[in-house]
Amino acid sequence: MGRFRVTVPKILTVSYCNMKNRNYIVQSMIGAAMLFLAASCKKEDVLQEKLNSDNGLSVTTTTTGRQFTLVPDAYGRLLIDNSAKTYLPGDIINLKGTFKAVQVVNLSGSASAPITIRNLAGTTVTMGNPAWNGGAYGVACVFWNCHYIRFGGQSGQSQIVISGSTQAAKASYYDLQLGNKTDNIEVSNLTIQYGGNGIVAKTDPVSGDATTVYPNTTMMNLKIHDVLIRYTTNEAMYIGHTATYWDLTANAPYYGATSAMTTGHQYVQPIIWRNVKIYNNKAVDIGLDGIQTAAIDQLEIYNNEVSNWAMQKNSSHNGGILIGGRTTNTNTHDNYVHDGWGELCQFYGSGGSGVTHIIHNNLFRNGALDGVSMRGYSNAIVQFTNNTIAYTMGNSLRINGSTGQTGVQIINANAFIRPHNAVTPIYDKYYIYLEQGAQAKEGTGTLVNAKFPTWLSAKVDASNYYLPLPGSPMGSAGYRKLY
Repeated sequence: MGRFRVTVPKILTVSYCNMKNRNYIVQSMIGAAMLFLAASCKKEDVLQEKLNSDNGLSVTTTTTGRQFTLVPDAYGRLLIDNSAKTYLPGDIINLKGTFKAVQVVNLSGSASAPITIRNLAGTTVTMGNPAWNGGAYGVACVFWNCHYIRFGGQSGQSQIVISGSTQAAKASYYDLQLGNKTDNIEVSNLTIQYGGNGIVAKTDPVSGDATTVYPNTTMMNLKIHDVLIRYTTNEAMYIGHTATYWDLTANAPYYGATSAMTTGHQYVQPIIWRNVKIYNNKAVDIGLDGIQTAAIDQLEIYNNEVSNWAMQKNSSHNGGILIGGRTTNTNTHDNYVHDGWGELCQFYGSGGSGVTHIIHNNLFRNGALDGVSMRGYSNAIVQFTNNTIAYTMGNSLRINGSTGQTGVQIINANAFIRPHNAVTPIYDKYYIYLEQGAQAKEGTGTLVNAKFPTWLSAKVDASNYYLPLPGSPMGSAGYRKLY
């Protein structure tokens, strides 16, 4: 789930991914931004245009009627630093041209009047530097300390295309970064390709800055939808901070017990997100995890398609959809995850009073390992209902209680088809494998789980989302395509 990999802002970066090379002082970012501003602003072309009401984003909001069109400087770069409040809530910023790097700093709209950043009508915007092989500007587009922003193409996924590095250092390159407490942001209608990580949305703790740690700050409201992500070296999406704790003294993540923390070191927890929705996206040909999430309360992931992920065949980074550590109140539904080397879905969420986790009506098929695995914390309880898991090389569903997910899991009306590569004999435990104190309660009657050792015995249409054929014994169990 990416628990052992550290990612930091890449305005100034080097070509390697190890932790020692990522120990940058975050405050230096603003200094670099001001230098970038001096180079960029001279070339910005500010124009007025007729308001285009079809902006391709989902919320109807107040606008000022003001529009600005910005172009890259002579080096292909653009900085939008709104420290002087040039851009007001409700403004529209149109981008035009080919940008090697776009940096947006200190830009804030409001809840009723977000600032929209989009392509100029009738044009296609490209961002990123496929030739990047280390050094500065290791990110195609970054939002830094920004709030109430809508970013995306005016229609479809082809009007803003972000293309990352294709060079040896590509794993260190961010395509789109939402950093330094950036929140209340909607990202949509993009194509993101190549580079290291497709979308990174997290804030690293900074020594001496109490606003960069939880619970002092919570990042609110993130929407990511209608985005195509492909060919990334690392994760398609890296949403939320994966570190359980952050050692400010060593500037490194910490995942161990509090009793084993180093004496004299200062430990904090990274900021969590609250209210995150990830929907209508497609991730294909991905090096590590597909959609990876962590440190989020109120997370909904739905109607996404993830295929051919974990191309690196790294056993620590192989989830199609990953519900990571420090997640609470999650709802993962109506997704289609198929044909990848790794596990189709992984759950590491946390329990607690009033916390719910739902995994409902997903189609998980053709994985090279276990189908769905759970290893949650703090007695997390998952309602696992009406999913289809088919064609796995390992177990259909595996639940491990070693980290605290020992309560009774609710497993109702699922279809488990052809576990363990259909190698006979197929034992009942291959459908729902419990270990290390894990428990599960299976439904009865109309909620019974349908279990089939082979595809033929299930009598389903594999070419039509495993819909039951006439006479199928699957009954009402399993996935049904609703979107």
